[in-house]
Amino acid sequence: MPQTSSEREAAQAAFRDAARALFISGDTIAAFLGSATPGQVAACTSMLESEIAHRDRAKRARLLRQARFPVPKSIEGFDWSNVAFPDDWGREDMCSLAFVRDAEDLVFYGQTGRGKTHMATALGIAATSAGYPAGFWQTAQLVPRLGKAKREGTPGGLLADVAKARLLVLDEFGYAPFDVDGARLPCQVISESYERRSVISAANVESGRWGTVFADDKLAAAIVDRVARHGRLVEFGGPSHRLEESLMLGKSGR
Repeated sequence: MPQTSSEREAAQAAFRDAARALFISGDTIAAFLGSATPGQVAACTSMLESEIAHRDRAKRARLLRQARFPVPKSIEGFDWSNVAFPDDWGREDMCSLAFVRDAEDLVFYGQTGRGKTHMATALGIAATSAGYPAGFWQTAQLVPRLGKAKREGTPGGLLADVAKARLLVLDEFGYAPFDVDGARLPCQVISESYERRSVISAANVESGRWGTVFADDKLAAAIVDRVARHGRLVEFGGPSHRLEESLMLGKSGR
């Protein structure tokens, strides 16, 4: 059955969209549509859309590898009962990843085993699925690497690697104090991220005590000020998930 005028226009529009997504020139698109049969347009559109889907899957897989998340985690099934959000912002806002789009920071505060790393990782994986470059660093590992690169005169390479991320996860933030020189390095990373990328800091030390972590109250105040002006605090309370999981494993093994 011959195509109607509206069907032909819709088919050609679908071809144009797919072709432009692969950066095929307008002149080439127009030349093809000027001579192609409806069957040829449909077949080529299917091919182009298949290639776009393949590239999208490959991109998301590459972003996930580059992020270096230690263990896959998911937002689905997470227990939110002991998570406290700011009054004007909540779970749906966070899971929408709008904070990544807007380069806002999050501080996940709570004691060990409350789910901070789980949620930071899950959001990071969701971000890569949405096409955002992400990076995961345990702070205690990042600081020595930055220090080593600085001593060797090559800090630019590592900082450039960190800077590729639209979402940077700094895990175990505050678990070990830094000396003053070491503290300046994560401060530099966080400061250079301002309005460029989002930073999720998973911390077990409340912001009012970050001076003990950075060994410098002025450095700590600068970071707290950045978070206060362009970030949100999410508190993780309740019992330790790690302890509960250990107890459950122990019971199941009896």
